[in-house]
Amino acid sequence: MKKTIMALGAALMLTGVSSAQKVAFEEFDLDNGMHVILHNDPSAPVVITSVMYHVGSKDENPDRTGFAHFFEHLLFEGTQNIKRGEWFKIVTSNGGTNNANTSDDRTYYFEVFPSNNLELGLWMESERLMHPVINKIGVDTQNEVVKEEKRLRVDNQPYGNLIAQVKKNMFTVHPYRWTTIGSMDHLDAATLEEFQAFNKKFYVPNNAVLVVAGQLDIPQTKNWIKKYFGAIPRGADIKRNTYTEEPITQPRKATYEDPNIQKEMVVATYRTPSMKTREARVLDMVSSYLSDGKSSKLYKKIVDDKKMALQIGAFNYSQEDYGMYILYGMPQGKFTSADLISEIDAEIVKLQNELISETDLQKLKNKFENNYVNSNATVEGVAENLASYYMLYGDVNLINTEIEIFRSVTREEIRDIAKKYLNPNQRLILDYVPAKDKAENKQ
Repeated sequence: MKKTIMALGAALMLTGVSSAQKVAFEEFDLDNGMHVILHNDPSAPVVITSVMYHVGSKDENPDRTGFAHFFEHLLFEGTQNIKRGEWFKIVTSNGGTNNANTSDDRTYYFEVFPSNNLELGLWMESERLMHPVINKIGVDTQNEVVKEEKRLRVDNQPYGNLIAQVKKNMFTVHPYRWTTIGSMDHLDAATLEEFQAFNKKFYVPNNAVLVVAGQLDIPQTKNWIKKYFGAIPRGADIKRNTYTEEPITQPRKATYEDPNIQKEMVVATYRTPSMKTREARVLDMVSSYLSDGKSSKLYKKIVDDKKMALQIGAFNYSQEDYGMYILYGMPQGKFTSADLISEIDAEIVKLQNELISETDLQKLKNKFENNYVNSNATVEGVAENLASYYMLYGDVNLINTEIEIFRSVTREEIRDIAKKYLNPNQRLILDYVPAKDKAENKQ
């Protein structure tokens, strides 16, 4: 009887979680093409105003890389009505926080305020869009900021160039072949007019989605949105190029010498489909099965049992057009990178030819269910998810339904997707090694 009551209680709790996780939202378009999504959550007196622009490093010219990330910084410099250096002071003095981030595919800005400062947040984001001041002093200042960021996070960071080297060798024609932070030489060579033209092209309402989430008065919020954003002129329609990479059918090999490391790492990378696809979600589960946590197959076998590596891991690097499935390992003792690749391959072959157990499949589904709950556990997480699902996936309601894709994945799918994408002739093997002569490898 006690067990029955406990089981019933657990079932009720799960039902409650599932119900609580459903995200209600309302969406509409302004006349200038800006898409708006509203989510009312009265549970706490906070509100987030956020704008995602459909511009990332893939939208740059090959000789002007780094522009999208540069604008992440530049558009905090000030506007016609917010003096230079005042942006952060206004936010903090009104009890708020703010930030921004850039990827290969999009740029995202947001402020979190007490809910009684919603109008302020909307005004500030409309100012960033309508009245940015892009002048020489701002460009020069942020140029130094970005250079310092690159020195700190890439040039002087152990293994800091790993993703850059993977991308460079995995993509031939697609702009994913360069990094989001881009080239400092390109930024130095750019003129003020080029920065202004980039802003005029991409930072327009018809290339953006505005998400307002938190404790909202919906009618009042709509009025403020129309007041502050409605008069912003529509920009010219953006013509985007399409880049198609030929399939990788022969193994690729590359070596990179890093002056910041003492221990070599081997990286095996496979090109994978767009994150919009079901296959990409299955590869997320494959990655988790192989390397997520100390009970994962690769970690337990190669690190714990055989003591062949200090570290082993895998992750699915999901993007709008293509993804990359990246496996990495750090050999130790008498073992070599080739030994690690051999052991990794053996585990992948097993995955390609045998069904994982029902217990392992349920464990994976539980893990992704937990990830889903956590991703929507804060108003900030909900806001970014709403923006991403609209802009990059074309379906806002995936915030409620994507978990059903993971729940429906079968053991046969995991086997078949591993067989389709994780073969030796479809990958890059990158030997990421200590520099022989650090002086020659300084950047």
